[in-house]
Amino acid sequence: MTNKIRVGIIGYGNLGRGAEAAIKQQTDMELVAVFSRRGVVQTIDQNVTSLHIDEVQNYKNKIDVMILCGGSKSDLPEQTPYFATMFNTVDSFDTHAKIPEYYESVDAAARQGENISVISVGWDPGLFSINRVMSEAVLIDGNTYTFWGKGLSQGHSDAVRRVEGVKGGVQYTIPSEEAITRVREGENPDLSTSEKHRRECFVVLEDGADADEVEQTIKQMPDYFVDYETTVHFITDEELQKNHNAMPHGGFVIRSGTTGEGNDQIVEFSLKLNSNPEFTASVLVAYARAAYRLYQEGQIGAKTVYDIGPGYIHPDSAAGLRKKYL
Repeated sequence: MTNKIRVGIIGYGNLGRGAEAAIKQQTDMELVAVFSRRGVVQTIDQNVTSLHIDEVQNYKNKIDVMILCGGSKSDLPEQTPYFATMFNTVDSFDTHAKIPEYYESVDAAARQGENISVISVGWDPGLFSINRVMSEAVLIDGNTYTFWGKGLSQGHSDAVRRVEGVKGGVQYTIPSEEAITRVREGENPDLSTSEKHRRECFVVLEDGADADEVEQTIKQMPDYFVDYETTVHFITDEELQKNHNAMPHGGFVIRSGTTGEGNDQIVEFSLKLNSNPEFTASVLVAYARAAYRLYQEGQIGAKTVYDIGPGYIHPDSAAGLRKKYL
């Protein structure tokens, strides 16, 4: 293919590295450059251009879609509206409670720049979001349950690391096996947030930091920990590197409902991931293709997974999809 989609990456942590790896698997994309606040970074492919984030503006007409790989707590709320005025963008903003206001902010910026911005892409929000809506549309009478983990949460781990006094840390989301069993057996239980999951944090303190203060700050953090049973373990830097450097995750969306004369029906979608950031990045890259195609059609503004049909994210043509998969 001669005219490949030109992609850029902003932010080069675990998610940014995953995006680079995913782009290399695409036949219709090329990675133009990686931008980081750290300046030049060591990319997987040493031939990839790596620049300080301040150089982004020089690439305004050289990149078709920019993948934003910053954190949801403080990076994306500032970065996405700013870069959406210059580029088509895709991001993985995952603070569920704040998505409506985030959408409005990004939509205004994207329309100002006459660009497309696909927000909150990944597996949750993202693929799980699609399955929640699809199963509820089909099974109107019922309940939807989402379980995450057991796994390392990127967004929650990032939030932990941003607490004053924290040198490093990770957070695991652990679902209740009892709750999952009750749902799969069709009980349709009324489950509180704390009954479905608990959160476990492993934290390395900065020298001189107050452990009690750090623990309370984490446990009382709105949108992240305050509604959950949260345990904070303080460990050494060596323990963190040895025992918590892998990033598995996964989860389930289960819709339990009835049809007709009271027939029980259950729909379940699940993921089991060896690398949370690499899988999330793969979803981002697929939706970068959608952003490009929508832009080519003349569309502008913010979009979510609910606005984008699956044909837009697959590299094959509409005719090819009808022939092979329908």
